[in-house]
Amino acid sequence: MAAKKRPAGTKPAKAPTEPSQFFTPEGGPWGKCFLPRRPGERRYWLVKSEPDVFSWDDLLRAPGRTTTWDGVRNFAARNFLRDGMKQGDLVFFYHSNAAPQAIYGICEVVRDGYPDQTAFDRRHVGYDADSSADDPTWFMVDLMAVASLAAPVTLPTLKSTKALAQMALIRTGRLSVIPVTVAEWEAIVAMGRG
Repeated sequence: MAAKKRPAGTKPAKAPTEPSQFFTPEGGPWGKCFLPRRPGERRYWLVKSEPDVFSWDDLLRAPGRTTTWDGVRNFAARNFLRDGMKQGDLVFFYHSNAAPQAIYGICEVVRDGYPDQTAFDRRHVGYDADSSADDPTWFMVDLMAVASLAAPVTLPTLKSTKALAQMALIRTGRLSVIPVTVAEWEAIVAMGRG
């Protein structure tokens, strides 16, 4: 039996010091995020934005309540956008560097990953001279707002919930795009009902 191929742009990784719910030996700490999907399988994610840059309310006001999720310049987060997220997946919208830091709403991926045009724009803060239309480095998806949470779920609440102790947001807080397990998704949606 041949070894499974890792997604492009990823390196083999050592096992985390603590087990990760997303770990596979072939794909490293995030391997399960890139495994083939069963027919009709939906996956879950969380994206972060600073509200003074682009807030949940900004998304609600956007044409069609839809935006490009661009400007990500971290390779792990890029891989989630390029290879992990698929149309129909659901996504929590999280305000970072805010008071309070919290999940405010739910989005849906409405377009799979495609080259991030901001990387080619010399006037954009995310410009990358090494990325080109022929060989793009950075990717984005399109997200559409689905529903606001009745009660935003704050970071202290997430951290104090035992069922969420292994959540990637808590364990790997630096990433701007983060996978979420089905159990974590269901627990947070229940908390967001107020």
